[in-house]
Amino acid sequence: MKKFLLITYYWPPSGGAGVMRWAKMTKYIPEFGWQPVVYTPSDNEVAVHDESLLTEISPDLKIIKTPIWEPYDIYKAFLGRKKKEKLYSGFINENKKESLAQKISVFVRGNFFIPDARMFWIKPSIQYLKKYLRDYPVDAIISTGPPHSMHMIADALHKSTGIPWIADFRDPWTNIDFYKDLRLTKWGDARHHRLEKRILTNASKVVAVTWRMGDEFKELSSRNDIEVILNGFDDADYKSADAATLDKEFTIVHVGSMNKDRNPEVLWKAIQQAIFLSDPLKEKIKIKLIGPADFSVRESIEKFGLKDYTSFIEFVPHADAVKIQQKAQLLLLLINDAPSSLSIIPGKLYEYLGSGRPVLSIGPSESDSAKVIEMANGGVVHDYDDLEGIKKRILEYFTLYQSDQLIGSSEGTGKFTRKERARDFAGLLDKII
Repeated sequence: MKKFLLITYYWPPSGGAGVMRWAKMTKYIPEFGWQPVVYTPSDNEVAVHDESLLTEISPDLKIIKTPIWEPYDIYKAFLGRKKKEKLYSGFINENKKESLAQKISVFVRGNFFIPDARMFWIKPSIQYLKKYLRDYPVDAIISTGPPHSMHMIADALHKSTGIPWIADFRDPWTNIDFYKDLRLTKWGDARHHRLEKRILTNASKVVAVTWRMGDEFKELSSRNDIEVILNGFDDADYKSADAATLDKEFTIVHVGSMNKDRNPEVLWKAIQQAIFLSDPLKEKIKIKLIGPADFSVRESIEKFGLKDYTSFIEFVPHADAVKIQQKAQLLLLLINDAPSSLSIIPGKLYEYLGSGRPVLSIGPSESDSAKVIEMANGGVVHDYDDLEGIKKRILEYFTLYQSDQLIGSSEGTGKFTRKERARDFAGLLDKII
């Protein structure tokens, strides 16, 4: 069987969105003639641990681990935070508004840790893997980022060995929503763009996870062969889950992190007004926000009088998240209100579709996320400013809930399975060798 080396920062028992694409891909891709060899840090700093994901990993999978040094202990000490305190990506501040120390740390992060704080693992990894590949050859290399330091490792290996290399981008680099918050100097911004273009130019193939991201990479790299391989859901997760009995309350559930750009006040205002118009809704509604939430989200919930209806749950294992989604009356998809909003497809959307429950999305109606929802017949999309439309939709869904008629659709979801995405990646690997 042909082999490829996968270079990834996130790997079980790391939890969260960053790990799912390749934990699932390595599960299914051997069925299509490719055996992965995983290279990942042995002691990396991650915000979420999910031991349940270890059950996804085949005992036959070869996993190589080497130590990584990251500057997070220094960062925590500078901010006066405890050594064991979790750090969340995506600019989530749980406690207070940004302090001067936080502003300085963001400046250092953006301008000195380029492409990211895992940069100190690049050279040791190149040295280690050059020797490893001489002893244990592979047919291809795949790097997945962010963090984009993984691509820097693969770029050097590709240059020195000539092994074909796929750069897999789960998120954009300079077009990511929080890039504007990095307090970049002209020099820092130029270096990020220069390294991004280098990776996009040098890779044998570049893969994006959304259509518009692929178009953006074409413009940045002047190459027309950018591939798009979407994320998906693992239907085995839903087949193995206990048969879900729907929540008795009218539950509106969001699974995943919520930063300040993913906090649509129009939604909270619409819910507030809907509750005012409907006493039965007031008695039955329950909002569940599962995952780390920025302080601004909590402020908005209180501002619109929804605190008593809302529960915040910082983390649940993936297996439990699947069950929660299946039991929810309504699933909430929030697209970041940011310049990159059109190109965002949160990985949770595919899992929402796998659950078979209806999806209410707040974001651009012409976005890639909206396209997936339409293709799967999975729910509805309302723009950020559509207060009346959102309020009306919530009341309509509640009426359906009252008569046990609030159902989802699974007729178009088959094309979005993890197994199909593994088939796509295997086909691309076959092309480049």
